[in-house]
Amino acid sequence: MNPHNRLRPARPDAAVLVAGGTGFIGSAALRALTGDRPPRPGAVKALVRRVPEASSAVPGVEYVTGDVTDPAALRGLCDGIHTVLHCVSYIGADEATCQAVNVDGTRTLLAEAEHAGVHRTVLVSTTAVYGAGPHRDLTEHEHTPAPTSATSRTRLLAEQAVLAAGGTVLRAPLVYGTGDVWFVPALAELLQRVPALPENGRARLSLVAVDDLARLLATLARASEALPPGTVHHAAHPHTPTLREFVALLGDTLGLPVPQDGLTLDDYLTRLRQTPGRASAHQAGLLAEDRWYRSPLWSRLDCPPGPGHRIRLGESAAWYRDALAPRTPAASDST
Repeated sequence: MNPHNRLRPARPDAAVLVAGGTGFIGSAALRALTGDRPPRPGAVKALVRRVPEASSAVPGVEYVTGDVTDPAALRGLCDGIHTVLHCVSYIGADEATCQAVNVDGTRTLLAEAEHAGVHRTVLVSTTAVYGAGPHRDLTEHEHTPAPTSATSRTRLLAEQAVLAAGGTVLRAPLVYGTGDVWFVPALAELLQRVPALPENGRARLSLVAVDDLARLLATLARASEALPPGTVHHAAHPHTPTLREFVALLGDTLGLPVPQDGLTLDDYLTRLRQTPGRASAHQAGLLAEDRWYRSPLWSRLDCPPGPGHRIRLGESAAWYRDALAPRTPAASDST
């Protein structure tokens, strides 16, 4: 296999495969790869489990059905591909599914990339692999990962497989924007269940808008010179607001409640457990301690980090309002 990320020229239209092309990050990566001009046929492919409806498909993308847990379905997938952007992950507590998708699926995709002679593989991972905080201005090699969940443990194993193959790992922090079903929706639920902020919202948090992360991926996919093989990089926006500052932005852009009160983490979790919901105490605890990461990759790739959180939230405000709006039960549900 040609070593991933060897310093070598890459044509602007070098073929790119996005694995997970209908997911939150994968679909944004497709938009970033095709946004400036229509790609030539076959220049941008997407591995998906189901081809999207025409109304939601990205123009110019060749959609290929398959599943990373099915090696036979991936045969020939990477033929002619220069760069693979691996955006597939399972987020959940089921250990077997975490292993099948995050670990075994990554190895299957890497094997197909090796067979096809892919030059560059990039895995989207998460800063959650670091485990318990606090993390303050953390560099990529300053803290040994110590994941605390099945998702994070298996995503770290996926990282290790990609790095061993000479690929690149991008560790993203909290990601928000159109299509986000995890971060802002969970935070909105927490604000409704407990009208206060843990530790008065003092924790500083690294964030990145999905469209900015997608631009970073597209830049890396099409860079004339790649990063050194087998390296890890943070993909966080340089501005790290406190939890209170970000909640205030959510109040301005989405109309979410902005609590004035603060509680100690113990008191906050006690009140949270009295009002059950989807967001867990573990998730709430992550927002109560500093988790911010140094990310020089933007300047290294000459890729601007974007206009900032206020503007990006404003751009996705309509989508969030619709996603967070209470749903009226269908007639058949009320009988």
